[in-house]
Amino acid sequence: MATPQDVLPSPALTKSPGPAPGPPAGAGAVVDPSARLVARRRPGQWISAAVALLLFAMAVSSAIRNKAFQWDVVADWFTATSVLNGLTLTLWLTAVTLGLGFVLGTVLATMRLSANPVLRTLSWIYIWIFRSTPALVQLLLFFNIGALYPTLGLGIPFGPEFITVKTVNLFGPTLTAVIGLTLLEAAYAAEVVRGGILSVDRGQLEAASALGLSRWRVLRRIIVPQAMRSIVPTAGNMLISALKGTSIISVLAVSDLLYSVQLVYLQSYQVIPMLMVATIWYIVITTVLSIGQYYVERHYAKGATRDGLPPTPLQKARAAWRRLRAAADAGPDTGAEAGLGAKTAPGEQR
Repeated sequence: MATPQDVLPSPALTKSPGPAPGPPAGAGAVVDPSARLVARRRPGQWISAAVALLLFAMAVSSAIRNKAFQWDVVADWFTATSVLNGLTLTLWLTAVTLGLGFVLGTVLATMRLSANPVLRTLSWIYIWIFRSTPALVQLLLFFNIGALYPTLGLGIPFGPEFITVKTVNLFGPTLTAVIGLTLLEAAYAAEVVRGGILSVDRGQLEAASALGLSRWRVLRRIIVPQAMRSIVPTAGNMLISALKGTSIISVLAVSDLLYSVQLVYLQSYQVIPMLMVATIWYIVITTVLSIGQYYVERHYAKGATRDGLPPTPLQKARAAWRRLRAAADAGPDTGAEAGLGAKTAPGEQR
């Protein structure tokens, strides 16, 4: 028979129940609609930005207020005829040498990728020599080529020559600059083109061959569009470097931008302002080329990402202007209400 102690409930069963457990944090939690949500404060970013802007403003103010720059002289000579003529020659040399350099570099890259060991070796030797010697040394060697080869002839190899020309009359300063810079750019362009071709997935080439596509169509439709994604950024850097590298031909007395301003300050002794004229022109042209490079890269980056291309700075500015106009038309009350719906991280409710 059960005793009274056996039928009494246990202490665990007679314990008064506590409050019912609530839902876990973040699961169905009710947010007060009248609460204002604010973005997370980042004081470190604001402080660093303020310090950087302060230093930048100090540098700009120092350059503007420094009378040694002689900004009035810079303004007078910035659009002078001699300076513009030198700028035109600089742009012409940049376009010609880089264009011819990429044509020759493409040939050298094809030789490097060829199955012929002789062509591969010759291409490697060319690239090795021109990348291993300074550009100034190469230009001076070409400028003094008359000391090595007084005459150049055209005829049968190891046989008689039909046409003979004196190198002194053939190689002037401008032609020497074109030849020297072209051969130098070709060595770098060859590696750029070769790297772009090697960046294309090998499986796509095998798939194209399995479909029976011709070599020209594979090159035009598959290899070039994908290789350009790797070629364009480096080629843009080469273009900017070629623009600035043309200043080295001033040692050959070629009237480029730098040599033109040098002629002026050698006569007027206004060294700093004339150098600033050349500096500003180089910055302007480099900025224009960088903008063009940006849009060319966007053109060849189509389809590379699933989310599409990010908006351009001009598109961002237009979108910001539209938001400002919409906020101004809606009025301050609507803008305040819209601020309540801003998305913030959990725990940022105030």
